[in-house]
Amino acid sequence: MLTYAAAAGHAFIDRRLYLPEDWTDDRERCREAGVPDGIAFATKPAPAITMLEQARAAPVPFSWVLADAGHGRDPRLRAWCHGRKVPYVFGVPADLPPDGPPGKPRQPAVQRADDLLHYAKVRDRWERRSCGDGAKGERLYDWTAFAVQVKDENPAEGFTHWLVPRRSLHPNRRGKGGGLHRESAYSLVHAPVGTPVSEVIARAGGRWQIEEDNEINEQLVGLARYRVRKWTPWHRHVTACMPATAFLSVQRAAVPEPDQTLESEPEPAPGSGKSFERRRERGRWLIPGPLLRPSVHTIRRCLAATH
Repeated sequence: MLTYAAAAGHAFIDRRLYLPEDWTDDRERCREAGVPDGIAFATKPAPAITMLEQARAAPVPFSWVLADAGHGRDPRLRAWCHGRKVPYVFGVPADLPPDGPPGKPRQPAVQRADDLLHYAKVRDRWERRSCGDGAKGERLYDWTAFAVQVKDENPAEGFTHWLVPRRSLHPNRRGKGGGLHRESAYSLVHAPVGTPVSEVIARAGGRWQIEEDNEINEQLVGLARYRVRKWTPWHRHVTACMPATAFLSVQRAAVPEPDQTLESEPEPAPGSGKSFERRRERGRWLIPGPLLRPSVHTIRRCLAATH
């Protein structure tokens, strides 16, 4: 699924059905399911590239591409963005081999993304930032960012690569020795040279909108509740869910949140210099502006308000 996120909200705009190799190799099975003869096996990033190409050709205006590690680990998807000067934030595995960071004091060689955790500790580089509200409240993590080079990959002209580690605030994952430690995740960022580190970290937190669309569609729209095993019915069901998601996003934008403390505060006096600071703080964690992060509870309230 391809999610489009803008200032007014976010929703799915395209879809592709992934068929594993044991399906595509069984042509008789494919014919019984109505799969067109021209459909061959492709890794998951390949349909993502197809959807991005169609979005650019439409043209759908976008400034960044975000993806999880299942897609971001594929060098072909990254190369597609490099060749078109498309900024991205891709989740990557802990064993991604970066080169860097430079500087002193001299530290052990960095061979994997998770080796950078040592640098963050030595240099005290962690910053606590929010990814927005989740089902259990605000999503707070510790973040850091390093300018790196990726082995055998060059960024687009005028761009650079950042590796952005993120870790949980409290020990929540059991390690090999049986003890608990903080869970970490990593994002590779392809951004124009001069992009502030704060923006790099903020962009890395924007992938939550993909998960929110999945949650809303599964719990409210019924995206995963199809009972079909044929090509055409599957596409009909998923395609019908897509405008429903867009409708919910529009309704969410029309219904104000019950807690509007920030918006209801009186504006500072003109010329005090505080008005700009308040506007800046409001958009601090939002990408690229005040993006919506609707919870399931919020969407249900929106639906009730339309009756």
